[in-house]
Amino acid sequence: MAPYEALYGRKCRTPLHLDEVGERAGLEPDVLEQTAEAIRKIRERMKAAQSRRKSYADNRRIDLSFEIGDHVFLRIAPMKGVMHFGKKGKLSPRYIEPYEILERIGTLAYHLALPPQLSAVHSVFHVSALRKYIPNPSHVLSHEPIQLAPDLSYEERPERILLREVRKLRNRSIPMVKIQWSNQSEREATWETEADMLNLYL
Repeated sequence: MAPYEALYGRKCRTPLHLDEVGERAGLEPDVLEQTAEAIRKIRERMKAAQSRRKSYADNRRIDLSFEIGDHVFLRIAPMKGVMHFGKKGKLSPRYIEPYEILERIGTLAYHLALPPQLSAVHSVFHVSALRKYIPNPSHVLSHEPIQLAPDLSYEERPERILLREVRKLRNRSIPMVKIQWSNQSEREATWETEADMLNLYL
């Protein structure tokens, strides 16, 4: 039952349901034919648009799969209070280690061999959180220790201000600061409003 019918006790009177609501007899045949033809064209165009969007998505989709014993990087999510001119959000995902795959669970999940310091983190991950690592003796993998939460996020805090500027927005001026965040390089610094930074971190 449609919400309209549940609320009003009758079917909604639209061109889609002329037969069901008993109003077909009161309309001219030409009107009925034009309405039916318009509805048919709308449905065909909607179906074509959906098919086109699906084909675009399928072209960009890559099916990932790993084998037991493979090593993969694990995606983590650095979090902070504000990002890009006051919009709430997070920085770009990052990847740590690699870790060995111990078991494949179904078609889309994998059990990883996590170190003791990540004992609070569930060791089964969706394939979208993994990136394959191809071993190479010349690679030197090193990273600073990061305190991860059980949901694989960690807090980013501002380390220093790199630049300052004032942005003009119609009839007001907004002081901005370019912040370098902890565990991030200068290249990944972001612009934030000075007011937001003072409210969040002072």
